[in-house]
Amino acid sequence: MTALKIIGFTLLGLICLLILLLLAAVIHTLLSPSKKSGYTAPAEDDRAREYARKLSRMVRYDTTSYMNIDQPEKFEGFHRVLEELFPLVHARLQRTDIDGNLLYRWEGRRHDKPVVLMSHQDVVPAEGQWEHEPFSGDIADGKVWGRGASDTKCSVMGFFQATEELLAEDFVPEQDVYLSSSCTEEWAGDGCPKLVAELKKRGVKPSLVIDEGGGIIADPIGGIHGNFAMVGVFEKGKADVSLHAKSNGGHASTPRPGSPLARLADFIYEVEHHHPFRKKLPPEVRSMFETLGPYASFPLKLVFGNLWLFKPILVPLLPAISAQAGAMIQTTVAFTMAKGSDAYNVMPQEAVLGVNMRFIPHQGMEESLGIMKKLAGRHGLTMEVLAASDYTESADIHGPEFAFVKEMIGRTFPGLPVSPYVMTGATDSRFYQDICPNVFRFAPVIYGPEQMKGMHGLNENIEYNCLPGAVDFYKNVIRENR
Repeated sequence: MTALKIIGFTLLGLICLLILLLLAAVIHTLLSPSKKSGYTAPAEDDRAREYARKLSRMVRYDTTSYMNIDQPEKFEGFHRVLEELFPLVHARLQRTDIDGNLLYRWEGRRHDKPVVLMSHQDVVPAEGQWEHEPFSGDIADGKVWGRGASDTKCSVMGFFQATEELLAEDFVPEQDVYLSSSCTEEWAGDGCPKLVAELKKRGVKPSLVIDEGGGIIADPIGGIHGNFAMVGVFEKGKADVSLHAKSNGGHASTPRPGSPLARLADFIYEVEHHHPFRKKLPPEVRSMFETLGPYASFPLKLVFGNLWLFKPILVPLLPAISAQAGAMIQTTVAFTMAKGSDAYNVMPQEAVLGVNMRFIPHQGMEESLGIMKKLAGRHGLTMEVLAASDYTESADIHGPEFAFVKEMIGRTFPGLPVSPYVMTGATDSRFYQDICPNVFRFAPVIYGPEQMKGMHGLNENIEYNCLPGAVDFYKNVIRENR
């Protein structure tokens, strides 16, 4: 038999094997039952409208925070609003105020498995033209409108109201409950670290922390429809980096090759078109795809339900299919700022490029920054790291705490599927990793496309028929944490 025939038979065998594997995947998909998310928020009622009025008052109080600016009067005023809205919380719980950052302790019968419910008071600046003024707190069209309505005064209202109602019943929790709320989250300030330091000083080691980050997300991936509880189980790391290119400058009428801006442009092109970071499917993302697969249209169900076959194809293509999903499998680089000369006819002596990086566990902070620095050096650039923090360790998606959160979600929101996911942004909860391995990022409210678009953008709002579910979720967690 000639070598050509051997090659031909080998190729034929490989093709037959691939056809058999694909056929097995199709059969497996056809035999796997399809599912539909069965949860929608109930119609608004008197309870929802009461909660909307409370949230409206909280939104009307402007708690915009700015980097490194101390504003004690602003947050003291907001705290007075909280006292008026939740009088039992402030009458019966031990309250600690550290530079506007709040910590409340509700003493339980036992103290070995405390739970922390948290979300932040501050909001980002509101700019541009809004349909409803950003601090109006308008209640219209079934929504509460304004900056902070969804990010995240809705959560703050939810756990304060849950505590208020349980206190009115003279309920005593089995375990200690802590309510935690910083006023510096939006600019990664030192508010939450101060609260965590206070708990460390007291020797408190929470068994469970629940913060914002995830939520009840409508249509989380194209082709998957309905509401899904997306529970963030870890956060990527992040860094702000500046890259500098220098020259002797000169007149723009006689430009020389390799100017500072040109070298920065070459660097950007290389990173954009030859991405230097490895793509890898973390187990938490794999679990997310496998959980969502049965709810997908057939092509996605085929791929997500048979990752044993399609993973080598899916992983390289994922960033092109979905920026959000792609960010869950690799370190990302975003070019956000640039500066060159101050005049059109002057070559810059120095050009600066601002970069935001987000680190994935399989290539953490040290390795990712090292790759960037080496690449920058090849283009004649120097690199300065302005601020950096590494990824957080993942909560155990197979552990009892994640099972507890899933159970509380199921009890509160019947028919709502629950999936882990990777938090690509950053929240205050990462600071709690120092004293608690079970930190989950889940705001128990519904975020549809409109709410997702409004976060940090125009016309932020929340549909208030979902607020009773938020209160009930926190009540269930407090009642059942044993």
